[in-house]
Amino acid sequence: MNTKTTFNGIEASEREWHLVDASGLPIGRLASELAQILRGKHKPQYAPHLDVGDHVVVINAGKIAITSKKPEQKMYHSHSGYPGGQKIKTAKEVFAKSPSILIEKAVKGMLPKNKLGAAIFKNLRVYNDENHKQNSQNPESININEF
Repeated sequence: MNTKTTFNGIEASEREWHLVDASGLPIGRLASELAQILRGKHKPQYAPHLDVGDHVVVINAGKIAITSKKPEQKMYHSHSGYPGGQKIKTAKEVFAKSPSILIEKAVKGMLPKNKLGAAIFKNLRVYNDENHKQNSQNPESININEF
């Protein structure tokens, strides 16, 4: 008995471009929906070991809703690798520097922690206002509440 399983993976997958307006959306709900689109879980040919997801362009990251006490209580840690090199910033400080960093960190935390996750993360582009460089791809504007 010599049977082969056929698998329609990346070759059968068409990558689409999605334009998401983040104005007034809660950061956690937005990040979870973006992670699913990037991962390709909305497609019938989804496989956990393949990158079959779409490209996502997020605009108006500066107008995102940060609910409850997150601006003061949520902490972001980084370390330089040297003794005493730990830096701690609140969400309010990170948002003041660049609002796109908050969305990128939230989405990256919901992706796999391996080479596949790094490759998937490259399909995300976040902009602080409505101007973006992906006009030539003609991304479709979607409502994140469709999913």
